[in-house]
Amino acid sequence: MPWSTERYPPAMRHLPALARDKAIEIANALLARGEDDGRAIRIGIAQAKRWEERHQAEQSPDGREFR
Repeated sequence: MPWSTERYPPAMRHLPALARDKAIEIANALLARGEDDGRAIRIGIAQAKRWEERHQAEQSPDGREFR
């Protein structure tokens, strides 16, 4: 069953909001491709953490995003 920002797996509770949204997006895409729930959650969280690291690296020291 697809997840949303209001209803998501407990394993995603610890993620910051932006990373959690990305994890939900990734996990839902994996579900659509036929992955089982557990694997989709694990991959979604791992990929969202990597995305968050890259996203933070693209910001300037004052918090503005580089374009």
